Amino acid sequence: MAGHSKWAKLKHFKGAIDAKRARIFAKLSREVAIAAKIGGGGDPDLNPRLRMVLLKCRSANMPSDNIERAILKGTGGGEGAAFEDLTYEVFGPHGVALLIELSTDNRNRTAAAIRSLLTKAGGSMATAGAVTRLFHRKGQIFVARDAATEDQLMELAAEAGAEDLRADPEGFEILTEPARFEAVHRQLEAAGIHPADASVTYLPHHTVPLPGPGAVQAVTQLVEALEDHDDVKEVHHNAELPADTGA
Repeated sequence: MAGHSKWAKLKHFKGAIDAKRARIFAKLSREVAIAAKIGGGGDPDLNPRLRMVLLKCRSANMPSDNIERAILKGTGGGEGAAFEDLTYEVFGPHGVALLIELSTDNRNRTAAAIRSLLTKAGGSMATAGAVTRLFHRKGQIFVARDAATEDQLMELAAEAGAEDLRADPEGFEILTEPARFEAVHRQLEAAGIHPADASVTYLPHHTVPLPGPGAVQAVTQLVEALEDHDDVKEVHHNAELPADTGA
């Protein structure tokens, strides 16, 4: 279910209306600036964190001018705000587990805002380790059907040390251990294959079925509200959602 959900999210991402797209670009610009500031400068070859964010920018078709301005902002010098990375473990409605990755310059402000969103949705903060044990960290690369053949991908992925290759009607999903993600991604790029999306992410060990449309709506609304928060980078969950939700 994770792969289908991600493909749906990619299509939702690329087809976003202008107002939504502007918000996505603003969030990505912030991530780029933070990555350039605290990740080691504006050269993606020397800054792994920036390199990962730029992959997200490419997936969203973010204009290069926006990216360059964000890098300049992050490397412009001066004291600026001190950001820290946090991961919140959360239980949402209907027993759904969520991992929320954030970057914030005010831990108390962010915590209060996230707790407010959870309270409205019937969710709550979890104890440390209660949610992370339900997920595993994996490199995940998506390649569209028209970008490569399955045999070609299988050979390249195996050579680079990928863990698994899965095919579905939308395209191909390559899974790697986090330490092999860069090698596999670079191997694809060197072969002229440009993934539709690539990241090191959290994938659930098992997904949770939802009891009906009302539950799907409640979970989807919470995920979208969290993703809209300026400090939130990624929201990972273990809910089984219909492929057309984009969450």
